[in-house]
Amino acid sequence: MTQVTVSASKAYEVQIGTALLDTVGEQVKKLEGKVQRVAVITDSNVAPLYLPRVETSLKNAGIATISYVFPAGEESKNGETYLSIVEWLASQELTRNACILALGGGVVGDLAGFVAATYLRGIAFIQVPTTLLAAVDSSVGGKTAIDLEAGKNLVGAFYQPRLVLCDLDTFDTLSPAVFADGCAEVIKYGMIRSANLLADLKGTHIKNQLEEVVAQCVGMKRDIVEADEFEQGERKLLNFGHTLGHAIEKQSKYSVSHGKAVAIGMVLITKAAVKQGVCPEECLTLLESLLEKYELPSNTVFSIEELFDGAMADKKRSGDSIDIVIPVAVGKSEIKRIDMEKLKHWIEMGKQ
Repeated sequence: MTQVTVSASKAYEVQIGTALLDTVGEQVKKLEGKVQRVAVITDSNVAPLYLPRVETSLKNAGIATISYVFPAGEESKNGETYLSIVEWLASQELTRNACILALGGGVVGDLAGFVAATYLRGIAFIQVPTTLLAAVDSSVGGKTAIDLEAGKNLVGAFYQPRLVLCDLDTFDTLSPAVFADGCAEVIKYGMIRSANLLADLKGTHIKNQLEEVVAQCVGMKRDIVEADEFEQGERKLLNFGHTLGHAIEKQSKYSVSHGKAVAIGMVLITKAAVKQGVCPEECLTLLESLLEKYELPSNTVFSIEELFDGAMADKKRSGDSIDIVIPVAVGKSEIKRIDMEKLKHWIEMGKQ
């Protein structure tokens, strides 16, 4: 097992290994302040697979447990589901000596985290990611959110978990498509910060170095979050591919998954950066080859106007400008603020 300590506004451990689900109860007992009840929030895909094991572990540790299961999918990450959960928590008379446990992928973690950040003005929160994407990215760093019709993640809070348990065994039940979504985020980390990770991904399949890769990504995110917890500067690097990726998700009504949308977004921006003369061609070649290897797309059917319209609601927009992340060398990216009208030009170059 690998352990990474995140020292943000709240310090916590990220444990990465196998057979961790059965340790949940004992891990909760170790948390500072006695946790008397745990509310497990999960979705309809994950619940049949792992909820009974987590409930058993908690009950064996003498911790009272309740659970809430919502329909799986990004379309559930909305205000209606959020209000249903907090109303249920109140009906269960959950108090501040309780803990929210998010069991699932990124949607579960984002939604349950926002519930934890706002219910009773904040109660303890544990992330138990069950997808590669959630393990390497959304479970660490404290971003929580729900979607609005206008765009993705427009309502949320920075709220750090008390513990993150990444049980790699849960990845065995992922479909190839869902596993590939996580590979997109792993490739993102290499593109923004690590030429060595890109080389590892090219030489050896992620599945054959899973613990090492997850630990590398979590370590990079830890470093970035500790330097810029509330996304005022360096943390914006983690948005590489996400501005156009979120636009694709929105325009597709979330039929295009997050990982696949981010993969396309990375290619569009990198193509434009090459044509602008700020990024070497080898970056694009390597990116496209890795996306092909891990069965991820590199183009979209949506038009320049549709992508631009989708990006107009991006939370990284500030007035008439927006921050974009562009690769400038293999394993290195930079943040660039551009006018929104120039973003349309970047999209056009990326689409050519």
